[in-house]
Amino acid sequence: MAELAAVQRETGRRSLPNGEARTVRLRRAYNAKIDDVWDALTRADRITRWFLPVSGDLRLGGRYQFEGNAGGEVLECEPPERLRVSWFFGEPAAGDVSEVEVRLTEDGDRTVLDLEHVATVDAERWATYGPGAVGVGWELGLLGLSWHLTGVEASFEERMAWGASAEGRELATGSSEGWGRALLASGATPEEAATATRNTTEFYVPPENAE
Repeated sequence: MAELAAVQRETGRRSLPNGEARTVRLRRAYNAKIDDVWDALTRADRITRWFLPVSGDLRLGGRYQFEGNAGGEVLECEPPERLRVSWFFGEPAAGDVSEVEVRLTEDGDRTVLDLEHVATVDAERWATYGPGAVGVGWELGLLGLSWHLTGVEASFEERMAWGASAEGRELATGSSEGWGRALLASGATPEEAATATRNTTEFYVPPENAE
């Protein structure tokens, strides 16, 4: 519950040269120095310990690929405060935009992390899942970072097993509900927010007796 409460969630729209995009934004603090958080976000051996194995050229202008997940290009890099990358599953269609920007800010002995994912999204997919499809995934990833920064080391397999546990399912459900509230606050109707929350929860927390 403390991890759920630690995250501020926002969603909205942004006008881009090729059309309108959706935004998903998470903000939370870590009890770690800014240089340590930056190092955990940008060094391949540390990224693997809390997120996924990553390959490629992890420097400005280089390309990266997460194993079984997204890849892209390092677009901006300003240590230890700002990182912006493109973020695509497979080859993007012409005109598609998907970028993730992370900003770090010192707050005494803590570091505030602000992550924003901006992407062109199919209207039907947005109506079905809203921001939760991306938001819950990022939130679970940042939970892994929280564990890592406090010295809790868990393999990918252990993290996946935890996600399927009662505690993990409760966290994913709470996160989905939080993104439903963020969608409602952005101007969606109660019916739209309820539909997106229900579908997102079913995706991340399927019934335990499901085949």
